[in-house]
Amino acid sequence: MKASEIQELIKFVSKSGVSEVEIEDKDFKITIKTPPYKRGKVEEVQVIQTQVPVAMPQQPMQQVQQPVAQAAPAPAAPTTPAEPANDEAKYVTIKSPMIGTFYRKPTPDKPNFVNVGDDVANDTCVCIIEAMKLFNEIEAEVSGKIVKALVDDGSPVEYDQPLFLVDPS
Repeated sequence: MKASEIQELIKFVSKSGVSEVEIEDKDFKITIKTPPYKRGKVEEVQVIQTQVPVAMPQQPMQQVQQPVAQAAPAPAAPTTPAEPANDEAKYVTIKSPMIGTFYRKPTPDKPNFVNVGDDVANDTCVCIIEAMKLFNEIEAEVSGKIVKALVDDGSPVEYDQPLFLVDPS
């Protein structure tokens, strides 16, 4: 998004009387906040730009995990944390595509979509994330075996938060 487009958006929001606007695209996120008692004045503008590599879903996930594994030994003793980090480096992470509430079951009286040890395919539904009263089914987008569930049922999740570890082998 160009700077001139952002400025036009700020002007539009300040004139419209809306207190908060959040726009998210695949490579940027903009949040504009105006306090309700100061209509017409924009108090805060936050622009976050990210670069998303264009590749198969498995490749970006593995690239993201490698720097984390290298950064983990720095604050602690180099021998102890390095071993678990190397074990988890071979796994693919299923991440949350949105902010919301994480549910492992379709309803409270039904079984989990997937459990540790279950085999999943690309189109296997692994959980539901509820956002603004909409229940969004999240697919694995990778084939393999569920190794670990990283989030508790009913917990809030953030965008890009790891949900499950999958062994693709």
